[in-house]
Amino acid sequence: MLKVDDVSVIFNEGTVNEKRALSHMSFELNEGDFVTIIGSNGAGKSTLFSAISGAVDINEGAVILDHKDITHEKEYIRSRAIGRLFQDPLKGTAPHMTIEENLALSYSRGKHFSLRPVSKKDRQVFIDRLKALDLGLEDRLTTKVGTLSGGQRQALTLLMATIVTPKLLLLDEHTAALDPATSQKVLNLSMKIAQEHHITTMMITHNMEDALKYGNRTFIMNNGQVVLELNQEEKAHMSVNDLVEKFLSVASANDE
Repeated sequence: MLKVDDVSVIFNEGTVNEKRALSHMSFELNEGDFVTIIGSNGAGKSTLFSAISGAVDINEGAVILDHKDITHEKEYIRSRAIGRLFQDPLKGTAPHMTIEENLALSYSRGKHFSLRPVSKKDRQVFIDRLKALDLGLEDRLTTKVGTLSGGQRQALTLLMATIVTPKLLLLDEHTAALDPATSQKVLNLSMKIAQEHHITTMMITHNMEDALKYGNRTFIMNNGQVVLELNQEEKAHMSVNDLVEKFLSVASANDE
């Protein structure tokens, strides 16, 4: 489903402030893979997501999504096939619009958007999908999104990113700003939606326990590269302490 082929991203190239954020990175994801990604600050995790989604330009290499080269596509075009959630619950929604209006915008992704009232059929789709979140939002369609709590807003953003099933879902520390209980709920919702709709998913996290618990693959990143990959079987036989030791070991070796 996704192929990242020898991708490099260099900021301020040719200046004294030049920084290689991604360095000849290559990997492939199969349809339905759920990959958790860990790495220290500055490892290139968010830059990788930005390179895939089109938010930053790639200096070298290619990004192939579902056998299509999207390396030079604009971000808004890629957004028709790629959903992305950020750490900040304020991103990804229009706060002054209602829940229904936000969902209507997302539901029109890839189609002609009209300002006509939401049809009864579409409204029922919104209600059914909101019920699955189990947050009571199905009874608050006319509520302004800006009045929702961080957890409610992030859950809504997750629904907006997947209401038209994307080919790829990028979760960029999307629960880091939430309290532990709400974070767990949003994480479980993320896994449930990804599995039910067979969405290829990548999730950045600083939580080692979550890196092991969720998904079928884990990438450890350092200095703009994937320095180690763990498969589902390896994850199943690894404790959090094991993962921390492995992370420190490979990061240290990569820095030498």
